[in-house]
Amino acid sequence: MKILIVEDEVLLADALKALLEKKGFEVQTAYDGETGEEYAMLGVYDLLILDVMMPRMNGFELARQVRANRLGVPILMLTARSGLEDRIQGLNAGADYYLTKPFDTRELLACVNALLRRQGSQVDELAFGNTCLDLGTGMLRCADRAVRLSAKEFDVMRALLQAGERNLPKEVILARVWGYESNAVENHVEVYVGFLRKKLAGIGSNIRIMAIRKLGYHLEVSEEC
Repeated sequence: MKILIVEDEVLLADALKALLEKKGFEVQTAYDGETGEEYAMLGVYDLLILDVMMPRMNGFELARQVRANRLGVPILMLTARSGLEDRIQGLNAGADYYLTKPFDTRELLACVNALLRRQGSQVDELAFGNTCLDLGTGMLRCADRAVRLSAKEFDVMRALLQAGERNLPKEVILARVWGYESNAVENHVEVYVGFLRKKLAGIGSNIRIMAIRKLGYHLEVSEEC
């Protein structure tokens, strides 16, 4: 699971990052609203944690931009502004939960887990066509046949399954799987898509990974299977 923290208090942002990484999450930090918006619009995160009072764009504005772009990612507001009107404004902007500072880390972790669970049964398994990906074991299954994916294959397949029939640009896959600071290039994506196509065919999957020039990849169900 990938989490984006947008918080202008650098020490707090880094402490939260360390806490969540210890729990197994992949975490990216941004220290102002505009940078946070740039990251959030990539659509690669499972959860956003937003401060309210930030330079260049506050958390309310950022949440509204996320929702205006039809991104359904859960949003947790984390702020010292505890007034009723502030909480109402945050929820109306698109936040799913509003946690005030100071907070207990146990409550924060409980909120994070609760918001991630709300994404439904696909938290444990992603399915498309006659095929599913077990997020706990990394096994790609079709009926009684299964194959274990490598770490990178798993991450690419997960991103494609989450996007489904929507086109997923190569640069988004690169950011999600290899990270923003990686030297990986689009050819890396092409190579791993090739690996996945072979493994899908090997287990008799009816999923096809389709490439659209300049738009990326999406999934289709083949009627030939």
